[in-house]
Amino acid sequence: MKILLLEDNEKLNNTIKKRLELKGYKVFSYIDGSQAYESITEGFSCFILDINVPNIDGIKILKKIREYYDEVPVIIISSTVELDIIKQSYDFGCNDYLKKPFFIDELEIKIEKLCQIKDEFIQFDTGTSFDYKSSLVLINNEEFRLTKKERLLLNLFLTNKNQIVTYEAIENYVWEGSFASIDSIRSLVRRLRKILQKEYIQTIVDTGYIFKVE
Repeated sequence: MKILLLEDNEKLNNTIKKRLELKGYKVFSYIDGSQAYESITEGFSCFILDINVPNIDGIKILKKIREYYDEVPVIIISSTVELDIIKQSYDFGCNDYLKKPFFIDELEIKIEKLCQIKDEFIQFDTGTSFDYKSSLVLINNEEFRLTKKERLLLNLFLTNKNQIVTYEAIENYVWEGSFASIDSIRSLVRRLRKILQKEYIQTIVDTGYIFKVE
């Protein structure tokens, strides 16, 4: 899992980064808000943001994140006790708020709770389900194993059911911020369509796709 960490206290930043990397997470850490702001679309699965940081504060970054991602968890870490700022954080879409000082274990628990994909089947049609952790699609009890990119794409569709998923969103999430051509995205969608058999994925010309389910 790829995590963006914004914390301007270098000692705390390094401590969090090292602890999370020991858990197997890929952590991209920043002490400057403007640098974090420019990196929002690089395919992160979780954001950890301090509020009072140089140049662009955590609240503005949170608002920008929510322009791109409705579902990606955001955890605010801050020493502020101002109720208005805490309320703003939730109003703009943070998933949890951790007041400094805190034990790193507390942050790990919140990440595991909010940011990890649950080990369970997602039933999205009669006889059709998806298990993210095992990368299996089950269609009428027949198993189809997905590649990593197929798995990420299906997860992106299922967390945005019946909503437009743009080419840019697919590039950011599935390719984890690396470049992907339109032809590469279309080829991946074709493979997933073939596996799923039904016409769940509908093309929105020049924009992206909609995953249509009841």
